[in-house]
Amino acid sequence: MIKKVASSCFYFHTRKFHTYHLQILRSPVQKVQGKIHLMSNFQLRKLQTSSTMNTKLLNGNLWDTDPELFDIIKKEKQRQASGLEMIASENFTSVPVLQCLSSCLHNKYSEGMPHQRYYGGNEFIDEIEILAQQRSLEAYKLKAEDWGVNVQPYSGSPANFAVYTGVVEPHGRIMGLDLPDGGHLTHGFFTATKKISATSIFFESMPYKVDPKTGLIDYDKLAETAKLFKPRLIIAGVSCYSRCLDYKRFRQIADENGAILMADMAHISGLVAAGIIPSPFEYCDIVTTTTHKTLRGPRAGVIFFRKGVRSVNAKGEKIMFDFESKINQAVFPGLQGGPHNHAIAAIATAMKQATMPEFVDYQRQVVSNAQRLCAGLSARGYDIATGGTDVHLLLVDVRRAGLSGARAERMLELVSVACNKNTVPGDKSALNPSGIRLGTPALTTRGLKETDIDRVVEYIDRALKLAQEVTAISGPKLVDFNKTITENADIQAKINKLKEEIENYSQTFPLPGYENY
Repeated sequence: MIKKVASSCFYFHTRKFHTYHLQILRSPVQKVQGKIHLMSNFQLRKLQTSSTMNTKLLNGNLWDTDPELFDIIKKEKQRQASGLEMIASENFTSVPVLQCLSSCLHNKYSEGMPHQRYYGGNEFIDEIEILAQQRSLEAYKLKAEDWGVNVQPYSGSPANFAVYTGVVEPHGRIMGLDLPDGGHLTHGFFTATKKISATSIFFESMPYKVDPKTGLIDYDKLAETAKLFKPRLIIAGVSCYSRCLDYKRFRQIADENGAILMADMAHISGLVAAGIIPSPFEYCDIVTTTTHKTLRGPRAGVIFFRKGVRSVNAKGEKIMFDFESKINQAVFPGLQGGPHNHAIAAIATAMKQATMPEFVDYQRQVVSNAQRLCAGLSARGYDIATGGTDVHLLLVDVRRAGLSGARAERMLELVSVACNKNTVPGDKSALNPSGIRLGTPALTTRGLKETDIDRVVEYIDRALKLAQEVTAISGPKLVDFNKTITENADIQAKINKLKEEIENYSQTFPLPGYENY
């Protein structure tokens, strides 16, 4: 009996001991001055509340965590949906591209090239970058043994600067189309009093020009200037030029002067991929591009460069292209840090889209719409630089309408047509341009066809005539032009009426992407 009671007591105390310790093991604890203490209910609730807040911070939706910012983003989405986007360098990208840009790839550092990283954990990042490289070559029908590609540049300007840094070197000489004639800032723009672009600061640049009468590139003058200047690199590239470039002639001029020939196809890369216009790859040593314009991908840049045998000398020895290591090292570690892996993935899927039949149809429609826009505005009396277009954009000279580029741009913006003022051949100042640049990639993405472009021509004409009406009241100064718009009730009413009509029309066309943002 005594044994039984003792056994029962032992069992009871043993069980109580284990239960107590299980409770300790299962309960939250904190360490204070080296000793373990059980947490109070208050402390436990505080910890749980903090955990809940942390979950919301990391996993909550933007519209809940930052409604102020999200409201602004929604307004921008509404502006894009309700307006006519005619800035030639803009487009509406696809949902797959947006999904890449907001993926987990944003989290990873991967300085270096595939299989040569300065960080661990890049197994799948390497796969993605290699896929982007392969697809970039496939999109332009290039062989891997003849061409290499770097998909790490953050955009087109860094891509261009990386090329200059790698193959021209500081204070080397370059030639590019002058900015007022349709070139790009990164092609070496400077004025009589200031070096505007970093390209003109770190390299010696000489512009070539267009014929002021025809608006076409003066290749004879380019050849003459190149013989005197002896550039290390010649850039065949444009930002506002509506004709196809003569790459064969560029090649001849480069060879005559022992120069490298680089094409900047940022604006036309989608058209080139689709085979709609001549390709620079047949004649150029290096080709750079952005991926967000006609290519309709992410905001990023790509550099293509020749590989393999460059020439054979008199001894029969092969002279190889040496661009690969120079350009890759200029991108990193020369100019950039870690690549944007989410953007590289987006490049990969954009390049895949560029090989599809639907993409070719889209690019054909882009050019067809641009030519219809050109014909419609010409028929209404507006002057078009070069007399037409072969590509996705056109340059409208508004001087004969009694307007400046700034006034035309402002009025179009007020009625929800987005474009940009631009110099035209013969302009004396880039700060007071006489034209507007119009493009069709974004409108075509939304589904507009030729008959829809006819309606767009009507809207543009009505807006510019309204600008003429304001100018007649305000006089030539832009400040007075804007003041008249603000203070004249009759003008305000006309602007609002046209804006409402344009926005109602625009919203009948779909916009790719997420519904609200």
